[in-house]
Amino acid sequence: MKAGIRRSRALLFELLDAQRAKGFPTEETVLFGFSQGCLMTVDVGFRYSHRFAGLVGVSGYVHEPLSLLKELSPVAKNQRMLFTHGTQDPLIPFGKVHQQVDTLKVAGLNIEWREFVKAHTIAGDEELDVIRGFIAGRFTSL
Repeated sequence: MKAGIRRSRALLFELLDAQRAKGFPTEETVLFGFSQGCLMTVDVGFRYSHRFAGLVGVSGYVHEPLSLLKELSPVAKNQRMLFTHGTQDPLIPFGKVHQQVDTLKVAGLNIEWREFVKAHTIAGDEELDVIRGFIAGRFTSL
């Protein structure tokens, strides 16, 4: 799994670099992921050398949080992230993810944690409104 994540991270870094070269700055880009996409949002978002407008992760987890903290980019503590998770998620245990996110927050990462009574899904309009609000807030400060 580690090799797959590293390859995926390298591919995403290349894609982001190519987009920046074409005039699409990451400072105006929100990286968003659900489940394993959330894992990649955390993994790439806090390691990439340029700040994003925002990071959004839904119903995912943090792969090796202590390794991530050792490999943070110089701009990682300037990133803003919304991390949502369901208290009834049968695939990715709520308590473990909450602990992982707390570890990252204690280390100084700017993560907004929101929990919903839901399984491994998006909690309809309630959660979508939170996501919309977070994203809109990232662009009012540009």
